[in-house]
Amino acid sequence: MRALTCVLILASTVATFTQGRGGGPPLAIPRAAFGDGPWTVEAAEGVKIRMSVVAKGLVNPWSFAWLPDGSMLITERPGRLRLLKNGVLDSTPISGVPVVKAQRLSGLMDVALHPKFAENHILYLTYNKGREDGMMATVLARGRLDGNALKDVKDIFVAEPWWDGAGGSASRIVFGRDGMLYMTTGSGGGANFAQGQEKNIHKGKVLRLKDDGTVPPDNPFVKQPEFKPEIYSWGHRNSLALIVHPLTGELWNSENGPNGGDEINIVKAGKNYGWPTVSMGRSYEGPWQGKFEKDGMEGPLVYWMPAIAASGLMIYTGDKFPQWRNNAFVGAMRYGEIPNTGHLQRIVFNEKTEEIRREMLLTEFRQRIRDVKQGPDGFVYLLTDENPGVLLKLEPAQ
Repeated sequence: MRALTCVLILASTVATFTQGRGGGPPLAIPRAAFGDGPWTVEAAEGVKIRMSVVAKGLVNPWSFAWLPDGSMLITERPGRLRLLKNGVLDSTPISGVPVVKAQRLSGLMDVALHPKFAENHILYLTYNKGREDGMMATVLARGRLDGNALKDVKDIFVAEPWWDGAGGSASRIVFGRDGMLYMTTGSGGGANFAQGQEKNIHKGKVLRLKDDGTVPPDNPFVKQPEFKPEIYSWGHRNSLALIVHPLTGELWNSENGPNGGDEINIVKAGKNYGWPTVSMGRSYEGPWQGKFEKDGMEGPLVYWMPAIAASGLMIYTGDKFPQWRNNAFVGAMRYGEIPNTGHLQRIVFNEKTEEIRREMLLTEFRQRIRDVKQGPDGFVYLLTDENPGVLLKLEPAQ
C-alpha cells in the first residue's frame, strides 16, 4: 500500500497513522508498543494460549526454518539471514547471502532446506535481485551452509521478465513429496497486472523445478511451446504461502487479492486459478475485480472479503492443541485495508475439506503476521512483519 506515515511517540505508546489511497484521512488504528510478554489469550473451544517472545529485534522478518540440531534460520527482508541457537539470536548475520533489492515489500524472502540437508547442508533462498537500470527479478539461489557462512552460492533460476517492482513480488518455496521444488511468483502491477494469464512468462505462477533449478521432464506444459516449461499452475496474483498439506500431500497456497479476494487454493498441475479474470474481491477503487467464476478456471477453497492480506499458512497436526488438529492457520497482515489490524486466523474444515467456521486470534496485538509454522515440539511459531519484528511461540496456558 502506498502510504504516508508519521509516527508519534507519546510515553510508551506508538501510534502510526497511515493515509488512504489517493490521500484522505488517516486510516490506521493507534496501537501500543509491543511488550515483552508473556501474555495469556482466550480462544474458542476452551483453548487458553500462552504467547511468549522467542526472539526480538528482527527487521521485517519474512520466513524461518528449523535446522536438524533444533536451531533456526530466519530471513529478514532487507537482506539478512539470522541464526537463532539455544534461544539466542546471533547478532552477526550469516555471511554469503546474495545482495538483494529491498524495495517496498521486495527483498530477501523464503528459506527452505534441501530434503537431504543433514547430509549435504544445501539450502535455498528466494530474493529480489536488482540490476543497473533499476529493474528487478525474482531469483532462486542455492548455497551450502557452513557454520555461520553460506558458501558456493549460485542463482539457479531467474524468473522472467525483469520488472520495475510494482505489484506482487512474493516468492515462497517448498519441496513436494515428489522431490521437486515448487516456487511462487507474483503478478506485476499497473499495466502488468494480468501477467498471471500470460503463458510465456513466469510471473503470476507456481513453478516446478528440480533441485538444481532445471525443468523436470514431466511438467504439465513442458511439451507446449506457448508456455514456459517451468510452469506448474497459472493465474495467480501474489502467493504469500506455499505448503505441502501434511496429511494429504497436496500443494496449498495462500494468495492475496486486491481489496478483497484473498484465497487459499489447492494447487493442481496445469490448472488456471483465474487472476485477474476471476476474483472474489473488489479492485482498490471499489468495483468488483472480475467474474466470480468461469469455466476452465479454478475457484478458491477459502476466500476473504474484505481482504486480510493473507500470508503464512500452516495445517496443525500436533498434540499440544488437540482442539486445533487438522485446522488451517493463516497469517493476516491487515483487515479490510486498515493498517494496524494484523492477526492470526484459524479455519476449521469438515471431512470433505469444506469450511465450517473460522476464528480471528491475537487481534488485540494488531501485529502483521508474516509467517506461521508448527515447530518440532508441537507448538505454534509466528513471525511479525514489523521493524522491530519478533518471533513468537504459542503454547497451552497451564
